[in-house]
Amino acid sequence: MAENGALENHRIRSFKNKGRDAEAMRRQRNEVSVELRKNKRDEHLLKKRNVPQSESLDDSDVDSDLKGQNVTLETILQNASSNNNVVQLSAVQAARKLLSSDRNPPIDDLVRSGILPVLVKCLDRDDHPSLQFEAAWALTNIASGTSAQTQAVVQSNAVPLFLKLLHSPHQNVCEQAVWALGNIIGDGPQCRDYVISLGAVKPLLSFICPTVPLSFLRNVTWVIVNLCRNKDPPPPMETVQEILPALCVLIYHTDINILVDTVWAVSYLTDGGNEQIQMVIESGVVPFLVPLLSHQEVKVQTAALRAVGNIVTGTDEQTQAVLNCDVLAHFPTLLTHPKDKINKEAVWFLSNITAGNQQQVQAVIDAGLIPMVIHQLTKGDFGTQKEAAWAISNLTISGKKEQVEYLIQQGVVAPLCGLLEVRDTQVVQVVLDGLKNILLMAGEQASAVTVIIEECGGLEKIENLQQHENEYIYKLAFEIIDMYFSGDDIDEDSSLVPEATQGGTFTFSTSGDLQTDDFTF
Repeated sequence: MAENGALENHRIRSFKNKGRDAEAMRRQRNEVSVELRKNKRDEHLLKKRNVPQSESLDDSDVDSDLKGQNVTLETILQNASSNNNVVQLSAVQAARKLLSSDRNPPIDDLVRSGILPVLVKCLDRDDHPSLQFEAAWALTNIASGTSAQTQAVVQSNAVPLFLKLLHSPHQNVCEQAVWALGNIIGDGPQCRDYVISLGAVKPLLSFICPTVPLSFLRNVTWVIVNLCRNKDPPPPMETVQEILPALCVLIYHTDINILVDTVWAVSYLTDGGNEQIQMVIESGVVPFLVPLLSHQEVKVQTAALRAVGNIVTGTDEQTQAVLNCDVLAHFPTLLTHPKDKINKEAVWFLSNITAGNQQQVQAVIDAGLIPMVIHQLTKGDFGTQKEAAWAISNLTISGKKEQVEYLIQQGVVAPLCGLLEVRDTQVVQVVLDGLKNILLMAGEQASAVTVIIEECGGLEKIENLQQHENEYIYKLAFEIIDMYFSGDDIDEDSSLVPEATQGGTFTFSTSGDLQTDDFTF
């Protein structure tokens, strides 16, 4: 089996697409979805969140004397250090309210005022939970700002005290500490790993229980998402192992917000390389993930599609773990979804299946999805067309002769030729790869394919590409013209004459830059 795989990889490397092996054909998310990332604010919760005024519990009358007054930062700072509990609480509340405003809270002004150490000190006041809560809220909103503002909170040594507050007997204090830690973790891998190193994961996961209120559990799940974010570097492996069982519990939750966040957390973990993909598979979550592709809520579908899509960027075996859950049954709906971004991700998913072994290619064919991919190649938006070109081209590399013949029968050639004039160099290269492979696989029937290429105007486009600025493209275009469209010139160049093999079928001799090692029918 391993030997056959090595031979197949050799066939791909040396014959069809120099340098484009199975690993290159499977494409990670970061290579293909710049525009989707631009929509991340719509797709899932932000890395950091400000706690707005409307989130407040009913304010006490303690700060009534401050309402309606333009209290200076100097006064707030001075009173926040007061020994009088009432004055101190009133001042910290005033700071929190400034930081809770919807428009441009004066975070930098407050940080420059020197209030951070004062607020951090308030976190340690176990005798005054209202003060702890207000201080934690203010610090949460400072940490919701820029990276520099978040770092200022971290450098004030607030994190160990937030961790301590996770054990507070007062739930509002606990929840505010969770929110603050979520903002700090969301700043990036350095802050994430710092918080993890202080032992935050276990107490955070302890809040996943039936007695915790829904709003609190939503916050905890959001923090877990931030723990799973970032892959440069990814979270520590032991942390992933700790989090996965919790995600397997949360994926059953009926609350849409929690479910969406849970699936995004899985998608982040599966975007961290094959080792993390394997850990996710071994957690047993995949059979529960796949049915979410048909969830009535688009946000759930989007997250689930990203998660399973990331898994199939892995090895053939990891891809098979998803296919074994009848995943392809969900794709007729996804490929005809009214949202373009769902169509695009669905075709991207299939492009990674057609980059697999011949059984996996056949599974896509048997599911009746190829005509739908060809439809997207013709009618989809450009991003989806690009993914469809990859899906088809990958099939021409991974597939056997009969599978490529099926492609031709489904009318793939003309839509492929339709993309030869786009400005995207990568698309043109992928399309030319696909056309060359189709012609090679067609063998004696190649003339029928050349007729289609000519009739749809593809020949003229390929001829024009011989002047393309990209070296790979102009050489590939020349090879296709030289081998299949050069007419009488074939008789004059013996190196291009098909040679009969022992089996009576035909192979082409090596010509110039084209390598045809061991390729026979």
